[in-house]
Amino acid sequence: MRHSKAMHLLQSGVNLVYIRDLLGHVSIQTTEIYARADHKQKREALEKAYTNLIPEKANECEWEQNQNLLYWLKSLNK
Repeated sequence: MRHSKAMHLLQSGVNLVYIRDLLGHVSIQTTEIYARADHKQKREALEKAYTNLIPEKANECEWEQNQNLLYWLKSLNK
């Protein structure tokens, strides 16, 4: 029950220090045992940090407009 409460508070965006106080822990390390991030939170954190490296439109790639590069790449195939 303590783990569930800690997880619900954490998922609601409550700071871990406040969760520690609500659970009555002396050490934040103890609270971390109960308040481990779930897979959904980890995925959301990664998605927030992710930079999209693929252009919105595939046909707008800069390298496709570089005729010298295209010629050189085609010459490697011969």
